[in-house]
Amino acid sequence: MSQPDQSFDNHAKLLPVFHGSLASMIMVPMFYFVFLAVTDFTVERLVLAFFMLGAVSMGLHARLFPLGVQDRLIRLEEQMRLHRLLPEDQHGRIDDISTDLLIGLRFAPDDEVADLARRILEGDLADRKAVKQAVKNWRADNQRI
Repeated sequence: MSQPDQSFDNHAKLLPVFHGSLASMIMVPMFYFVFLAVTDFTVERLVLAFFMLGAVSMGLHARLFPLGVQDRLIRLEEQMRLHRLLPEDQHGRIDDISTDLLIGLRFAPDDEVADLARRILEGDLADRKAVKQAVKNWRADNQRI
């Protein structure tokens, strides 16, 4: 099955089952148990509220930890790509590019990377969104989580 062309406007990945259904299934009971613990306090309701807060925290961390690992992998991939594509005299500045900016840079094709990296290092592009918007020919990333 062919994936649609990716661009700045449609590259965000939302999973309806995860971001809608599962999040609601855990957030609604959490708010309910916290509400019960506050409005009609009992130790049992407080324990349920803490349990639900812990479950929500675990759910958030179960999503955030893999994203952190993914960001580190993207940083490594982009640093290696910059070493391959930038002139040798600029290799010492690759570490000056933040992980956030490298994540934006991953959508740039090889022929645009050197110019975008120069603009980042000069301070013309200061955040991930600006880097993504500066990409002319979007390089899709269909393997992200």
